[in-house]
Amino acid sequence: MSPAPQPLVAAHGVALAFGGQNVLSGVDIAVAAGEIVTIVGPNGSGKSTLLKVLVGAERPDAGSITRSAGLRIGYVPQRLAIDPTLPITVAGFLALAGPATAAERAAALARVGIADLGPRQMAELSGGQFQRALLAQALLVRPQLLVLDEAAQGLDQHGVARFYRLVEELRRELGCGVLMVSHDLHVVMSASDRVVCLNGHVCCEGTPTVVSAAPEYRALFGLGTEGALALYRHEHDHQHGEGAPGHHHHHADAGA
Repeated sequence: MSPAPQPLVAAHGVALAFGGQNVLSGVDIAVAAGEIVTIVGPNGSGKSTLLKVLVGAERPDAGSITRSAGLRIGYVPQRLAIDPTLPITVAGFLALAGPATAAERAAALARVGIADLGPRQMAELSGGQFQRALLAQALLVRPQLLVLDEAAQGLDQHGVARFYRLVEELRRELGCGVLMVSHDLHVVMSASDRVVCLNGHVCCEGTPTVVSAAPEYRALFGLGTEGALALYRHEHDHQHGEGAPGHHHHHADAGA
């Protein structure tokens, strides 16, 4: 077997507590170039905190983080609150990302499918357009690692599937690693190479097929033991957003 590639980013035994509450304990996770790793887990399981630790925005209380030298990270936040009264166009928003040429900004918008929206106000965009603008901004750093925190939250099921397909294409084109936190279990299971199930610690991890059948994962999401692959085989069946186990209360399916 060839040696595993050096990870772009890795956590080793990471622990973090807020106000005496352990948020993370003993977490090991690594992401290599070219792979899509998705972190899933219930609310309050430490997913966003772990992302912050991995990108360097939070310091762990214990354990260590290694990043490859000069690692360029493109970060797509959960939902950026932009004051509707603040006039900022899509082009202006991209210009905030730092030194990129107008041509590079135009290329980024075109690549994410919103080429003609540069002059539009950010506050007027639909949910899907807004998330694509955030993704375009992340592309301007020529990321080696793309980090997405619930980046498709609030999109309808078609929008979610399209957004993740775009991420898969970008991964192929850029050869970057992708680290995602997601609530959309059915989509995650089709878009990821590896899934890490987190609940303060790593409960289980592996390929989507392995994790979706793991008892720890099924217990965490209140899924029965049967139909382990129902979540996995969603790609061409967009009907089951309503009836899928554990999804009926899901804000992610509520429309863009």
